[in-house]
Amino acid sequence: MYDSRQEAINCPKGDVSLVEDLDTGLVYNAAFDADLMVYDSSYQNEQANSAPFRAHLEQVSTLVRQKMGRDNLVEVGCGKGYFLEMLQDQGCDITGFDPTYEGSNPRVKREYFGPGLGMSGDGLILRHVLEHIVDPVSFLMQLAEANGNRGLIYIEVPCFDWICQNRTWYDIFYEHVNYFRLSDFQRIFGRVVHAERVFGGQYLAIIGDLSTLRTPVADPDDRVDFPADFTATIPDGAKTGRAVVWGGASKGVIFSLLAQRAGYPVAAVIDINPAKQGKYLAATGLQVQSPEQALAGLPDGADIYVMNPNYLLEIRELSGNKYNYIEVDKP
Repeated sequence: MYDSRQEAINCPKGDVSLVEDLDTGLVYNAAFDADLMVYDSSYQNEQANSAPFRAHLEQVSTLVRQKMGRDNLVEVGCGKGYFLEMLQDQGCDITGFDPTYEGSNPRVKREYFGPGLGMSGDGLILRHVLEHIVDPVSFLMQLAEANGNRGLIYIEVPCFDWICQNRTWYDIFYEHVNYFRLSDFQRIFGRVVHAERVFGGQYLAIIGDLSTLRTPVADPDDRVDFPADFTATIPDGAKTGRAVVWGGASKGVIFSLLAQRAGYPVAAVIDINPAKQGKYLAATGLQVQSPEQALAGLPDGADIYVMNPNYLLEIRELSGNKYNYIEVDKP
């Protein structure tokens, strides 16, 4: 998020060229340049303002406690600390590691979890970190080494199969260098304790045994089936009017940018996260507005593009169910 429109328009940009590694079977952006990515206080990825996402985190916390217990847990890349504190409130003994942490919880260390710390956990938690890491298997091996090559690890990442099946072209963005399938983790771990799709199928939830971590080997019978019509649903200039987008996170950034490039401008972007309101989206320079601001002059029946179907009911409720809600994951 940027403080001015011009700063947002002039933000760093990069290309995305997805490839499937024929040795490992893993999918990644071959054009990724890590020097373009800086994760600091301006990077706002907190989703816990929304009730549906909090409900998802409750389900994840239950899974963690059932499969990994409550004692000696470590969250790697704990972000703003919301999930860590949720587990604390549920009686878990947990330590978090994140060099960009801005809060005051003494159980969060502002450093990377690595071999030199001299501590380990019975269970590690890695939520929405692995998709950001160049060479994710080497990173997992470093975590395993830091943890004495023992214990379980909970991994949550976006599901590439869901992205392909639903043609969600707005789910491909630069921050994510990796795109995982469920079968990838069956090849990364010799023993998978738990594996499922969660959050309406959008995420993968994996619990693997760190002692069985290995370099994956590509399966020729499990090649990626990337749809040829992946970007066919980008709205173009043939549509009348201007779009209103609900969701100022990465999906909204990419949707707004590609719709704009195709000649269908976005008039407003709505987000309920106060940390985003008044800020500007990367590349387009669109200012994020609160629901109250954006809806004040919007006529009944206007189109609102819903960036995430998990939030549709919440969006309908917050906006009085007065508009035409377009779920962008549906053709």
